[in-house]
Amino acid sequence: ETLRNSLQIMRNFKSLRPQKSAVRNNYLAVTEPSWKQRDPLRVPNLIGGRFVDSQSFVSVDVLNPATQQVVSQVPLTTNEEFKAAVFAAKRAFPLWRNTPIATRQRIMFKFQELIRRDIDKLAVNITAEHGKTLKDAYGDVLRGLEEVEHACGFSTLQMGEFISNVSNGIDTYSIREPLGVCAGICPFDFPAMIPLWMFPVAVTCGNTFILKPSEKDPGAAVMLAELAVEAGLPNGVLNLIHGSNEIVNAICDDDDIKAISFVGPNAAGTSVYARASAKGKRIQSNVGAKNHAVVMPDASVDATLNALVTAGFGAGGQKCMALSTVVFVGGLNPWEDKLVEHAKAIKVNAGTEPDADLGPVISKQVKEQICKLIQTGVDTGAKLVLDGRTIVVPGYEHGSFVGPTILSNVTTNMECYKEEVFGPVLLCMQAGSIEEAINIINRHKYSNGASIFTTSGVAARKFQTEIEVGQVGINVPISVPLPFSSFTSCKPSFAGDLNFDGKAGIQFYTQVKTVTQQWKDILGNSGASLPMPSS
Repeated sequence: ETLRNSLQIMRNFKSLRPQKSAVRNNYLAVTEPSWKQRDPLRVPNLIGGRFVDSQSFVSVDVLNPATQQVVSQVPLTTNEEFKAAVFAAKRAFPLWRNTPIATRQRIMFKFQELIRRDIDKLAVNITAEHGKTLKDAYGDVLRGLEEVEHACGFSTLQMGEFISNVSNGIDTYSIREPLGVCAGICPFDFPAMIPLWMFPVAVTCGNTFILKPSEKDPGAAVMLAELAVEAGLPNGVLNLIHGSNEIVNAICDDDDIKAISFVGPNAAGTSVYARASAKGKRIQSNVGAKNHAVVMPDASVDATLNALVTAGFGAGGQKCMALSTVVFVGGLNPWEDKLVEHAKAIKVNAGTEPDADLGPVISKQVKEQICKLIQTGVDTGAKLVLDGRTIVVPGYEHGSFVGPTILSNVTTNMECYKEEVFGPVLLCMQAGSIEEAINIINRHKYSNGASIFTTSGVAARKFQTEIEVGQVGINVPISVPLPFSSFTSCKPSFAGDLNFDGKAGIQFYTQVKTVTQQWKDILGNSGASLPMPSS
């Protein structure tokens, strides 16, 4: 009955294929699909290899944060369409899992080639929807591209183990096999990189995939899906579904989805983890972060200031590894004026402008939340050293801009310190010793990463050993590893057993099967042998 219903759902989508129509000279032309004919553009779903306009009557506007103009519209996908996508992924899985790993890798080689070809289009789209500068948008794509390049070499990383003659004439070996249908739920902060964290790894391991981009900036994910199809991914291996909470809940509840990758805010991640794990799914969930930097008195002044400004204000502070809090050991006085000077030199403008260092935050609502947290800090005793809340950018007066903002005298009981600000706001604290600085960081509820700036190897080693975070930087502002190392975060910033990237990422999307075999000639009829094999 379920199979029959799913087949009927898939038949319903046949009517959405591009239709051929006769034109002059008896040539055949393919009519533009309906989602491309709309103004503004309505982003399509990808279901079973076809980009199709959702049948939903409800959609959400995607706004350019610098101009507030509508870039596109995102449909809130119907439950029927979601089930069709899951069915397409489930139907594609048996053939895809049996596709040789070398063939899957060749598709990834082609995919990375196509990303490089269209990197300009991807970056422009990211800037239009997210607001980050073009330079940051290129970085977003390039970090995702590294994930695809990593997937091109998975054959050796998926090798199993073999033990010969564990008992007389008996061998044992293990093999890594794909799970089935997997899903990814993405945030808005990295529209290209985070989808590329997920589906290239999953599909190269032999799984099929349901990707749900952020409804705030889905364009890059749609473009990447188009490139993946062009690279040769078979129908149904990658499916793209748009929506909000209802689709997230459907992903968590669907019995055919075996694993979920999630990156996003803390409240949503907690809900997804609880709901999905209750259904017995594998899940990796990266959520809230509050990344600290410790600046020792002996730190290199110029290098440290450049690192703090870049990591604190880059991409509008809207990234999970932004250094949002700085603990100055020995006091802030030697650093404050120079830090403000460096921050004032940052040029705030629309991300498309060539001189822009800092673009707008993604929406008016996000700006209001950032400004509210800044004000709570001021109201509870923080000193507003630099205020970027009232900045107006000529030509983009309606943009959701927040300029570089610095608060000093911040304490651990302030709301702006407890919560993730997720904006271009740098919180400055003071500590009398490295031990006190380490204790401040270790007491915070979020634990993605932390960095130390020092010229002392002794201090760096102490910090590395005693700090309780997943990623440590030593004279490095954003301690995000490359794809061949895992993106390690500690609880509660991470929920799950296996992290993104590296060997752990492959382990997440595969399961181990152990095979014990015996091949020998049996002479005569000696009857059944019941004892367990032993050496």
